[in-house]
Amino acid sequence: MNKVLIITYYWPPSGGAGVQRWLKFSKFLPEFGWEPIILTVDPEFAAYPVTDKSLSLELSANLRIFKTPATDYFSIYKNDKSKIPTAGFANSVDNTLKGKLLRFIRGNFFIPDPRKGWNKFAFKKACELIQNENIKHIITTSPPHSTQLIGLNLKKRFPEIKWIADLRDPWTDIYYYKQFYPTFLSKIIDSGYEKSVLKNADLILTVGNSLKESFSLKVKEIENKTDVISNGYDESDFRNVKPANPSLFTITYVGTLSEIYPLEGIVNALKKFKSEGNDFLLRFVGTVADKSKNIILSGVSDTSLEFIPYVEHNEAVNYMMSSSVLLLIIPSHNSNRSIITGKLFEYLASGKPILCVGPGDGDAARIIEKCKSGINCGYYEPDKMSGFMKNINSYYGQSDKSAVKEFSRFSLTRKIVESLNKT
Repeated sequence: MNKVLIITYYWPPSGGAGVQRWLKFSKFLPEFGWEPIILTVDPEFAAYPVTDKSLSLELSANLRIFKTPATDYFSIYKNDKSKIPTAGFANSVDNTLKGKLLRFIRGNFFIPDPRKGWNKFAFKKACELIQNENIKHIITTSPPHSTQLIGLNLKKRFPEIKWIADLRDPWTDIYYYKQFYPTFLSKIIDSGYEKSVLKNADLILTVGNSLKESFSLKVKEIENKTDVISNGYDESDFRNVKPANPSLFTITYVGTLSEIYPLEGIVNALKKFKSEGNDFLLRFVGTVADKSKNIILSGVSDTSLEFIPYVEHNEAVNYMMSSSVLLLIIPSHNSNRSIITGKLFEYLASGKPILCVGPGDGDAARIIEKCKSGINCGYYEPDKMSGFMKNINSYYGQSDKSAVKEFSRFSLTRKIVESLNKT
């Protein structure tokens, strides 16, 4: 059986969509003749914004996992894990002088990110595994993008090895990049790292076509070595969960909601929906920034709202399956066309109609349209949003199951293997 070393910072007990991508691929790779070997950070030395112990239950007894220490540059937050920055600053942007200073330090003294404290430990262990296990293929997955520098150094040490760089998010184009106040010099250094990874990797994986296009503009002639392997859903996560139609019309948003997510459109849509005699429950499952919560409360009665803190993955699935509509909001940013949140695919698997608020020409909108699983509305189209909710019954049972099936983790693992076999 072929071996592939997967180097990932996020791994159970860490929670979040980034963990699930390679946790699920590792589950199915042996069925296609590949043995995954995992290299990750020891949880005692890790900086996880959230944890999800339920994901550890999915680990196969035969899966070999190696863990190393790390230098935790987030140790100043040890007494309050909620302060560890999450993707998109979902736990609010601290605009105090201290908060701005800390972000400046992060953006200019810890390039590409503070989790680089793991790199020297991971590199040493990876070298040992490559030599002892006769490994020919390695995969580095990010964010954190500092993980890609491990792959870059391994490629220099072992030129014969095949290195696959899996980039789940933009790097220097990420929508919250400016929040770190990077100087001109810092941008040059970070961009240099990004281009070196793109240039030297034998194969690049991205989660969507727009992200592939974005990276291809940075380095010439990498388009032909870039494959799109989206995130997906695991059919077994839904196997024993029965869909429920709540008596009260329930709109559910699962995941993080930071301050830069535009909410005025959906708030106005719900006002209109309510004024026409429709009762509803708007439910958020996950972390919601205080500023975002205040915007929602300004237009929606607190009796029609439910804020549920971060829950384990299986609970999140249950909330999806007990909804009338699933709400997806794409951040407003010039790179938003490329944003495909991991929860989209579980939304698709649920069979519930999806209301997506974002760019009509974005990757997320195209996927929803392809699967006939809902509707996409611009940020400020409350009438269209309200009309969708009023006519929701016409969307039930209309999704294209064969199109949705393409995004199952098993189907996507087959594509991963095709990519591995061609390197």
